[in-house]
Amino acid sequence: MYTIPQLGHEKVAGVVGKHIYGNLYDIDPNILKDEDFLRSLVIKAAEIANVHLVEVRSWRFVNGDKEGVSVIALVVESHIALHTWPVYRFATVDVYTCGDHSMPDKAFNYIISVLKPRRYTINYSDRSSD
Repeated sequence: MYTIPQLGHEKVAGVVGKHIYGNLYDIDPNILKDEDFLRSLVIKAAEIANVHLVEVRSWRFVNGDKEGVSVIALVVESHIALHTWPVYRFATVDVYTCGDHSMPDKAFNYIISVLKPRRYTINYSDRSSD
C-alpha cells in the first residue's frame, strides 16, 4: 500500500497538488475489457479519494492489439484516468488532485486492490505551487 509523504503544505496558501500514477502488469484481461466495470471502479475511486465528480467518460476500443478501455473522470480537484490494454494484461492509472482534503493515494490503492495486478509501479509528484 502506498501512502503520500508528508508535504508540509497544511498551512501554506496556494495550490496543494498530489499526483500519483503508475503501471499495472498481469491483470485478468476480461476485467480490462469490461467498460461498465471499469467506469464503476473509477467512480468509486473518486469517492474514496474524497473528490467531487464532475463527469465520467469512457470508451471501448476494439482493434486487435489496440483493444482496450479508457475511463476519464473529471473531478473538481483535477482527474482520474485509467487506460487498459487487455492483450498485454496491462493498465495505466493516473490520479491527480488538488487540495488538502483529497486522498489520491487511497484511490490508487483501491484500484490496485480491485484489479489485482501481479506487479505494479507507483510514481508520485508533488504538484504544489509552493
